[in-house]
Amino acid sequence: MDGYAVYSFPFGQLKIGYRDGAVTLLMRTDEPACEEGRTALTELVFQQVMEYWNGERREFDFPYLLRGTPFQEKVWRALRDIPYGETRTYGQIAAAVGSPKACRAVGMANHQNPILIAVPCHRVIGANGKLVGYGSGLDMKEALLTLEKGERGKESAP
Repeated sequence: MDGYAVYSFPFGQLKIGYRDGAVTLLMRTDEPACEEGRTALTELVFQQVMEYWNGERREFDFPYLLRGTPFQEKVWRALRDIPYGETRTYGQIAAAVGSPKACRAVGMANHQNPILIAVPCHRVIGANGKLVGYGSGLDMKEALLTLEKGERGKESAP
């Protein structure tokens, strides 16, 4: 990572890491927001995240790099195929990447996803329909899914 910036957003702080003009990290953090490290790229990313949060955006078009194992990268590609407002189970993602018995491995790949929200691991739920396993907290996962289902007013906050 060449640098990073930290912004305040509805779930505390949002850390945006970057290298060579592309985002390498988008995650919830406990680090305090600060002006240091902000660039035109981090401003764009933050703007798009807030547009998403305000119900004004469904897709992201900022450049990002995903680096992981070949299996993780397959899972992350499959996550990007889940439409806005829909969910898939870990088993469905495992089947989609050609490893139908790899539900736990899909869960681990989700946990290692470095680009939250834009690579929508929050759209993956348990086989029983329950919200399970979100690295940024189940409160955030529930809020993102509620937002995408249109069950939250634009002015609401968690």
